Amino acid sequence: MKDNKNIDFLNSIYQIAEMGVVGINDVIDKVSQSEFRTFLESQKKEYDEILNECEVIFTSYGAKEKEIGNLTKLNSKIMSEMKLMKKHEDSIIAKMMAEGTTKGIEKLESAQNSYNENDEEASKLASKLMDTLKNNIEGLKKYL
Repeated sequence: MKDNKNIDFLNSIYQIAEMGVVGINDVIDKVSQSEFRTFLESQKKEYDEILNECEVIFTSYGAKEKEIGNLTKLNSKIMSEMKLMKKHEDSIIAKMMAEGTTKGIEKLESAQNSYNENDEEASKLASKLMDTLKNNIEGLKKYL
């Protein structure tokens, strides 16, 4: 079994990707442009791939992922609904997604800065997630 630092780092990666999926699920049915919906579905697929890769690494660690809590998921849903109560415009949804993705980047950078182990698998997965997050920000700009 890997030490706690490795598991904590991998949990950070897992929860950031999981929050991406939760955020997309909260808004995808409110998107009006099919192109934007396709973009979000593609993002979700990328996050799902990262989640699957995390689960494989957790198994090799002899550990189990720590999912985000139901309260966090509910809070995300409520916040999304409140922000979209007046208007369901794609630009508002894109702004919300960009804000959430930026938070994900900040959390991942913080986790990377506090993680000083040399677990190549986890580090590569963190880099993959960072690339995904940054690419998603660029892709969202089109819909702002």
